[in-house]
Amino acid sequence: MTLDQKSKERNQDPLHGVTLKTVVTELMEYFGWEELANRIDIKCFKVNPSINSSLKFLRKTPWARQKVEHLYLKMVA
Repeated sequence: MTLDQKSKERNQDPLHGVTLKTVVTELMEYFGWEELANRIDIKCFKVNPSINSSLKFLRKTPWARQKVEHLYLKMVA
């Protein structure tokens, strides 16, 4: 695979270049913590929610991160 092919493949990923912090921040600003917790049932969105606690949890929990990224992609589409 050439460098151009790798670059094109990477650019097809809609999350390429978007940090997890950006994803969580934009979701929180758009939905608010309460609605975010309703849409994705995870404790870090329900009990004393914060960007930092959410990032810490999501970085360690792939299934939760996938749900958050999926909701983000639906929001920006």
